[in-house]
Amino acid sequence: MSKNEKLFELFPPVDTKEWMDKISADLKGADFNKKLVWKTKEGIEVLPFYREEDLQDLKYLNSMPGDYPWLRGIKTGNNSWKIRQNITITDYREANRKALQLLMKGIDSLGFMISDVESISDSNLEILLKDIVPGAVELNFLSNGKAKEIALFFHEWIKKGSTDMQKISGAVEADPLGRLLINGTLCIPVEQGFNYLASVAGSLSSLPSFRAIHLNASYFGDAGADIVQEIGLGLSMGTEYITQLTDRGIDAATALSKIRFSFGIGPEYFLQIAKLRAARLLWSVIASGFSPERKDTSRMDIHCVTSRWNKTFFDPYVNMLRTQTEAMSAILGGTDSLTVEAFDIVFREPTEFSERIARNQQIILKEESYFDKVADPGAGSYYIEKLTNLLAGNAWKLFLEVEEKGGFLRAFREGFIGKLIEVSAGKRKADVSSRRTTFLGTSRFPDPNEKPVADPDLKKLFPGKTTGKDLIAEPIRIFRGPASFEELRFDVEMAPVRPSVFVFPIGNPSMRKARALFSIDFFGCAGYRINNNPGFETVEEGVKKVLESKPEIVVICSSDDEYSKYAPVIHDLLKESALIVVAGNPKSIDDLKSKGIEYFISIRSDVVSTLKNFNRKLGIIPKLPESTDETKV
Repeated sequence: MSKNEKLFELFPPVDTKEWMDKISADLKGADFNKKLVWKTKEGIEVLPFYREEDLQDLKYLNSMPGDYPWLRGIKTGNNSWKIRQNITITDYREANRKALQLLMKGIDSLGFMISDVESISDSNLEILLKDIVPGAVELNFLSNGKAKEIALFFHEWIKKGSTDMQKISGAVEADPLGRLLINGTLCIPVEQGFNYLASVAGSLSSLPSFRAIHLNASYFGDAGADIVQEIGLGLSMGTEYITQLTDRGIDAATALSKIRFSFGIGPEYFLQIAKLRAARLLWSVIASGFSPERKDTSRMDIHCVTSRWNKTFFDPYVNMLRTQTEAMSAILGGTDSLTVEAFDIVFREPTEFSERIARNQQIILKEESYFDKVADPGAGSYYIEKLTNLLAGNAWKLFLEVEEKGGFLRAFREGFIGKLIEVSAGKRKADVSSRRTTFLGTSRFPDPNEKPVADPDLKKLFPGKTTGKDLIAEPIRIFRGPASFEELRFDVEMAPVRPSVFVFPIGNPSMRKARALFSIDFFGCAGYRINNNPGFETVEEGVKKVLESKPEIVVICSSDDEYSKYAPVIHDLLKESALIVVAGNPKSIDDLKSKGIEYFISIRSDVVSTLKNFNRKLGIIPKLPESTDETKV
């Protein structure tokens, strides 16, 4: 190859037909769609590969980072984002001390979570912000009230200093629609709530980069909504806010500059990257419809937080792996700020260690992995660009559907949004229960001998249902996917005696081994003690071992063809000593049932309901209330 030749010129181009012909040949007659096209939980069909021709009609791809329609974000020279950590305030001096420490450890965004609204006063806020330089750090405040008092104090506090107001960033994180969504009601009438919100936004009008609304679209995902619903409903909620503010005399540009979107980031790596890009694209269209005086206000300001939906109590250190990939998705998707929550946040107050790890996860991505060096790193990827387009198209359809019903507030009051999420949540719960959706260390590959974290906060881990009078509408229900498995295991852990499962492998070596591993994994989810065995050559040998160990459950592991030979004999010999289970779904299942064998487990089993049934049979009484997977915020 001469110096003037380019490498790719040595290879002739291959068109899509040639690729498909080669794939068809390799499939040997198998159906392409069934084998290689997968469907997301949103119902979107994703092809195994995409090419440049798939993007030819996407005109917006000609834009650059920092340009309308903001698909590629607002950052032009790099992909830097703000690393946020929250501080729950019970003592203002201690919170100030911790904030100053965090600012020395790589944090450039602080979230002050004020637990006692009655403690909010000018003097306490002065203590909280002592020695903090406002232009050097993003400052965010969240409380259950007195947002206007915080906003007025903050504005006056800024005026006392010499910091350029253009450089002040952060938010007083009001979100009345979010609270209405979760609680079904507000402490004041909704219209008064919007009046109050407008006054808060107006009081911050001279701080162009300081927000008054922190729209928690993350609630949708944590309630079981899919990605399309999180985008579409989040956009609808944002539109409701802007409409309500402009109806109260606030100009469109100011109203748009006062809203921040907060998205939850889940485990669907590439889809989550595409989600943020699609959301920015659609919001630019919606915002432009309000005809703001400044076009730059149509840019979507995005905060992301790692989702709690998939975080587990058992094998909790796996949560660090989950939050790391989620953080990567958020950053590559172009988030403006990010909270990586501590791995233990779902079951206790985070420790100093867990907070440090969460903080350092972002610092490593920035300082060692250089995720901040390239603006819009996903641009040009046929796969990501196509996913972005597919999500945007489907989310736009949902957005229009909500608008046709009168907008977000009306659609929520009439139950449309609640029913939509309820259906999606039901599907996700079914997928969890049957282990089509799995959680490492909890519903797959659990360690039955794991020592749980001492004294977890059970109210935090399994919060109760939202109840109350005068509900405007039925609230959506926040839940964690692993909770149903964790409840099962807690019941077992708190039982006087932990049941034992005797694995009885016999017959075909490869099949008995495979089914033994499946059975260990299946019953391990409930925390039963597992008595594993390499295999028995005869029924008598295995029965002898069973009678010696006295288990509560015996699970027979063999091949489908051999079950009719072994299972009835084993059942007759041991039915008075233990519950007899067959691992598999053999063709002879009806014959086996006729001979008294009652229990079967397979990949088609609803694992949660099956294990609950075994708990009942063994006299294990549930210690936690039924359906405790819902919470109030």
